[in-house]
Amino acid sequence: MALVSIGDLPHNRPMHPAQLPVEQLLSQCKLQRTRRGGPGGQHRNKVETAIVIVHEPTGVWAEANERRSQAENRAQALFRLRVRLALEVRQDRVPSALPGPSSLWIQRSAGGQIHVNPRHDDFPPLLAEALDTIQAADSDVPVAARQLGVTPSQLVKLLKLQPDALVGVNRQRAVRSLPFLR
Repeated sequence: MALVSIGDLPHNRPMHPAQLPVEQLLSQCKLQRTRRGGPGGQHRNKVETAIVIVHEPTGVWAEANERRSQAENRAQALFRLRVRLALEVRQDRVPSALPGPSSLWIQRSAGGQIHVNPRHDDFPPLLAEALDTIQAADSDVPVAARQLGVTPSQLVKLLKLQPDALVGVNRQRAVRSLPFLR
């Protein structure tokens, strides 16, 4: 998985793509309807119900084809796209210039804990913010957690909700000779 830096994208945006409102994100995407094969019986994808969404500025894409409803597949593909954007796109931030947690982060964290289900629409933007902050803190999770107003264990718990996020952070930590997060 190649990381894309927001600073490398045209029209540098202040907001991470995973944090954009749905319609604004979709305006940056190419949506394709297609058929997919596989198990599912005689009615599966006889029509173009599979959806592939490509975020054109980054090239990050996601698809869904497990439902017979095009609308359900579109919603699932959009959610998967937002998660992949959170994992693969980093905002360039200078640690000393970090603005502090977003209003969504503050709303979802209380008493040092993060309250979000990995299937909720708020999960991708929170994950993106956590990963951007960890990268800005040079993979130092306690520093990033302080910046976000949560405990380090809560930040790691959030990463564990999306195993690829934990793998990516551990990869960064290995480059800096820091111990792996478990």
